[in-house]
Amino acid sequence: MSNKNSNPFTNEEIVKQDENVEAQAQQESEEDNEEQTDKSNDSDNELQKKFDALNQQYIRLAADFDNYRKRQEQERENLLKFGTENALTKLIEVLDNFERANKALENVDDCEKVKESFTLLQKQVFETLSSLGLEEIKAIGEEFDPNFHEAVMQTPTSEHPEHTVIAELRKGYKMGDKVLRPTMVNVAASE
Repeated sequence: MSNKNSNPFTNEEIVKQDENVEAQAQQESEEDNEEQTDKSNDSDNELQKKFDALNQQYIRLAADFDNYRKRQEQERENLLKFGTENALTKLIEVLDNFERANKALENVDDCEKVKESFTLLQKQVFETLSSLGLEEIKAIGEEFDPNFHEAVMQTPTSEHPEHTVIAELRKGYKMGDKVLRPTMVNVAASE
């Protein structure tokens, strides 16, 4: 007698039960995958929104910085332009005085008057430049400083300490801490 149910390997009920378990497991796995995909899509959408917001913020910040840079450049140009304008306005007055002096000296034979007029004009020029920030660099009697002085001569002497400026050959000028032109000097050297 052959009984199908007696063979555990061919039992249809067990095979069906296994198939049902496998189908249920596969269905649960698919549901889990769908749920994970939905969560992943939600996460991706959230990250994309954050990225877009940050990207827009970056674009606005870059545009703001570019505008700031352009404003600074314009302000710098205006400062230079109006600074030069101020200096030229002050120097025009000096130029006017040179013209007046030239006309006044046409009929003057006295050299003392010419010398006096020249001295007044020189003083006015220096005062105008000083009001713009120009300073004369002190040299004679000072210790030689390569930041402010340019040594073009050395004279052996025992009258002055070594490395002391004994003569000024050309005046030097500075504006604040910036040297515009160093003073050309003669420096004492040991005999």
